[in-house]
Amino acid sequence: MTSEISRLRAEYHAFIRDQIIRISPGGKLNSGYPNFADGDNRTSIGLAWGIYKQLPQQAELDVTSVSGQTRGNKFEDATRSFLRESFTLLNHIRPGRWRYDTGQSIAIFDQYRHLAYLSNALENNRELKSMLGASGDYIVTPDIIVARYPVTDDDINQDKTIVDDSPQIAANTRLRAHNNPKFPILHASISCKWTIRSDRTQNTRTEALNLMRNRKGNLPHIVAVTAEPLPTRIAAIALGTGDLDCVYHFALPELKQSLIELKNEDQLDMLNLMIDGMRLRDISDLPFDLAV
Repeated sequence: MTSEISRLRAEYHAFIRDQIIRISPGGKLNSGYPNFADGDNRTSIGLAWGIYKQLPQQAELDVTSVSGQTRGNKFEDATRSFLRESFTLLNHIRPGRWRYDTGQSIAIFDQYRHLAYLSNALENNRELKSMLGASGDYIVTPDIIVARYPVTDDDINQDKTIVDDSPQIAANTRLRAHNNPKFPILHASISCKWTIRSDRTQNTRTEALNLMRNRKGNLPHIVAVTAEPLPTRIAAIALGTGDLDCVYHFALPELKQSLIELKNEDQLDMLNLMIDGMRLRDISDLPFDLAV
């Protein structure tokens, strides 16, 4: 029997293959290449073809082109949908009312709502803005967010009286809607990178550092999801600690199998280094990690 996570992962892959992946002409091998490969890199092309051939297919290959921006937007939407459906399956492990969005500023969430006031103050006071040298770059807009709504007292007291109207007991916790009726709590910030090139890696780390430094309250999970086929490029955002929790590949077992078939020991060693070092996981691991 196929598990629910396996089913959702297969649907996620089928959507990506049918709606996002296209075969670009030419390339280093002059035989075309999937559009998540680097056409100037033989290993990247070989790995992308290896992954592509392992993905489930629901329709005939669409030959119409997909722009880079459209690819990115569809990848975000597909990842958000997979996460929403898979994380919902774990509601008995991580209960709560959740929201899943793309393109939302962190300033609407409880830990970062003060940034909106600061931004407005700086905009309306040029002297203050000049003194602080602030540009507003600290207000991050993650590709995908997962947020939790505060809990009502009725929910808290479902089985027994845990809280009451006392002004001194649990009066400041932000999880309680009695104290925080307006602002959801940011649970996860997810950066989606269809591919990784050297000039695109730093903004992921910069966003992560802004989330850490500017919060008032708990730190959300900070992760990245990618379809990049080259392990050495994934390593640009995966290796090291202190900013991202972890990087998740949309098809990690398929990538590993492709490396084995290509017999590329250097890239395989790098992949295993990231996996064994708890820096790289499969997309199917992500909902479970967010339940922690």
